Amino acid sequence: MANEEDDPVVQEIDVYLAKSLAEKLYLFQYPVRPASMTYDDIPHLSARIKPRQQKVELEMAIDTLNPNYCRSKGEQIALNVDGACADETSTYSSKLMDKQTFCSSQTTSNTSRYAAALYRQGELHLTPLHGILQLRPSFSYLDKADAKHREREAANEAGDSSQDEAEEDVKQITVRFSRPESEQARQRRVQSYEFLQKRQAEEPWVQLHYCGLRDSRSEHERQYLLCQGSSGVENTELVKSPSEYLMMLMPPSQEEEKDKPVAPSNILSMAQLRTLPLADQIKILMKNVKVMPFANLMSLLGPSVDSVAVLRGIQKVAMLVQGNWVVKSDILYPKDSSSPHSGVPAEVLCRGRDFVMWKFTQSRWVVRKEVATVTKLCAEDVKDLLEHMAIVRINKGWEFILPHDREFIKKHPDVVQRQHMLWTGIQAKLEKVYNLVKEAIPKKLDEQPGPAVLVSGEQRVQVAKSKAQQNHAFLERELQRRKEQIQASTVMGGVRIKEEPVSEEGEDEDEQEAEEEEPMDTMPSSGLSNRLANGLPTGRAAGGDSFNGHPPPGCSSTSVARELGAFVKATFQRQFVLTLSELKRLFNLHLASLPPGHTLFSGISDRMLQDTVLAAGCKQILVPFPPQTAASPDEQKVFALWESGDMSDQHRQVLLEIFSKNYRVRRNLIQSRLTQECGEDLSKQEVDKVLKDCCVSYGGMWYLKGTVQS
Repeated sequence: MANEEDDPVVQEIDVYLAKSLAEKLYLFQYPVRPASMTYDDIPHLSARIKPRQQKVELEMAIDTLNPNYCRSKGEQIALNVDGACADETSTYSSKLMDKQTFCSSQTTSNTSRYAAALYRQGELHLTPLHGILQLRPSFSYLDKADAKHREREAANEAGDSSQDEAEEDVKQITVRFSRPESEQARQRRVQSYEFLQKRQAEEPWVQLHYCGLRDSRSEHERQYLLCQGSSGVENTELVKSPSEYLMMLMPPSQEEEKDKPVAPSNILSMAQLRTLPLADQIKILMKNVKVMPFANLMSLLGPSVDSVAVLRGIQKVAMLVQGNWVVKSDILYPKDSSSPHSGVPAEVLCRGRDFVMWKFTQSRWVVRKEVATVTKLCAEDVKDLLEHMAIVRINKGWEFILPHDREFIKKHPDVVQRQHMLWTGIQAKLEKVYNLVKEAIPKKLDEQPGPAVLVSGEQRVQVAKSKAQQNHAFLERELQRRKEQIQASTVMGGVRIKEEPVSEEGEDEDEQEAEEEEPMDTMPSSGLSNRLANGLPTGRAAGGDSFNGHPPPGCSSTSVARELGAFVKATFQRQFVLTLSELKRLFNLHLASLPPGHTLFSGISDRMLQDTVLAAGCKQILVPFPPQTAASPDEQKVFALWESGDMSDQHRQVLLEIFSKNYRVRRNLIQSRLTQECGEDLSKQEVDKVLKDCCVSYGGMWYLKGTVQS
């Protein structure tokens, strides 16, 4: 109160808001000049503007008669810029630097809180500013001087060479055609600094007419700075409360609020994070941390969060590696992104990072050179992938960044089993993409490699002999049992349909010899069930044949067979031809999508899976692979849906008979055989459909799906 009495109100001034020039008024800020000199005293020769960029250039005359002006320096600059000969294109026609160019730049993009005020007859008139431009000297004439200098040097060199050579030699010109530009390359080019500079330079200049301070046009335009209707409708916006009036004069900056990050990429606000849904919280945390034990994740989310819900959410955004959770590759590299180092697409980066994660499920250590050799990524990309989940050790390689979390693995075996199924599918995909030698993933992810032990060659031989002796009796019993099964195998249509048994690699040769000893039975049979017609042996028709030979506790073999049969039928309705290797991969993915405790988790052997395939109306196609093939035994077992109930069944059966005698076939042979068997009215669309269902094209030849070896 004392301050208010010491500073009484002397005068009240009415404030008016003028809008006539609200969208046209700019404030120009010139460089500092002596107080005795005003810009109105300096003649403005020309002015021009680029409206879209709001860029202005002004040319002002320089007072060459001023005693502070260095005439010799002005003549030297004009000579360097224009040369000795002056013409219409010369920058300085008087052969003297008698003018200077000023170029504008924006000081701020938000001018809503700035206004130009004009005080007249006890009234204050405000006009909002549309822009504020700072004018700085432009030294583009120096670039012209450098260009002239280079032209003179080039002309002198050309003159010397013309004196030495009487005639100009004929030079060979190589014509090159540019490659078609991809969409990603075009987007990178459009966003580049060079392209933006070129677009700005291409915008044409619009010439302006400068009016001085005392010019009649300036006087006329200056009247628009006054509110035209002091008591009219135009000032109704100012008839407001004091707080509203101040809010209109100083509105909050929308740009600052917009630019304020909600959650920075390197700093997470836990208060803001906990306002999000649980799934988003887990995704943001894993995307920033990349590798985290489950206990740390629970401590960050808070004690009130349900651990079961967190387990369900973490499996959607991360994979289990050595008991710790590592964020999935597609979370870090979205679909339309690319590498900042090499520009490779996100799909290649995800595949390479999956390979690194998979290697860490095998061992604590990974060698950078091996990753680069397999993934074919540049050194910077490989380093980024490794730094996400490992630390480098000198003379050792890259070690996984966190210790093995055995406590989590022991506490959550169902999650570990599901993650193992997922890694099995990823391994099969990586082996196919990178042509890797097959390696066995540990059956349990908690198997951490122990310390390296040196074993001599003699010790290895002794160990191998002891194992062979232990397995000899088992192999003999297994061979005898399979001989009995072969003798009881089904005969259909005068030809024996032989089921190729599932065996270990060490038993293949013995079983083939046993099968060759059996004569082919051509006696017809009758009264056989549908299961026998599909080649299912009678000895196994009633048995569940569970994993490891033990029926799963708590579930019947009937429910397991029913669930497995439904999966097989649904799979072959979508894909008519599958190798055993691909079928096992799809089955593992199917298991990973099932809830814990499902009946199929009881364990399904390869033999039971093949029996179910044959019982579902499929047949095994004995494709004659070449002797030097690199395909594994599971990849050489090809199964196809024989009858699906549609119009293309006959076409597919003819096609499958062709591939039972040929590993690869040309299209014209397939076309002629289909025409011969199914009639000449077979259309191209029908042939394309059956080829699309069962085959793939590679190198001009057609192969059954899954059998092509690149």
